[in-house]
Amino acid sequence: MSIYKHQILDHYKNPRNFGKLKDADVVIKETNASCGDETKIYIKFSSATSSQLPAASKVKEIKFKGTGCAVSMAAASMLTEYIKGKKASEILKLDKDDMFKLLGIKVGPGRVRCATLALEAVKKGINQARPGKSTGQAWKHFYEKDK
Repeated sequence: MSIYKHQILDHYKNPRNFGKLKDADVVIKETNASCGDETKIYIKFSSATSSQLPAASKVKEIKFKGTGCAVSMAAASMLTEYIKGKKASEILKLDKDDMFKLLGIKVGPGRVRCATLALEAVKKGINQARPGKSTGQAWKHFYEKDK
């Protein structure tokens, strides 16, 4: 077994940052309708206010809950570790290739959504908390790389 497969199984069996986060600034749930994977992300930012999230805010705490395949759950675990301490503006620049790098593998076409579900949720949550930004703007950037 390759080190990457071992790492995915480790994060799947022993997910990091798993659970609910009280007083989260952002709580967002995403579902992969094609396979049933679900993830709910809880984020607390360093300088968020009750009405808006500055792009310079950093992820202070992050947790997730969910059910799904090994790729989906491992990706959520790895992502939560990776983005802790990062600015919202940096996180919005992440894409599917960044997720593949975290996982250490390139997944097949049928598993791309599994690998990116947590990132989708995080980006959607950040955009909903930012003033004057719609969810679609971040996803235009995210999916343009598929063309």
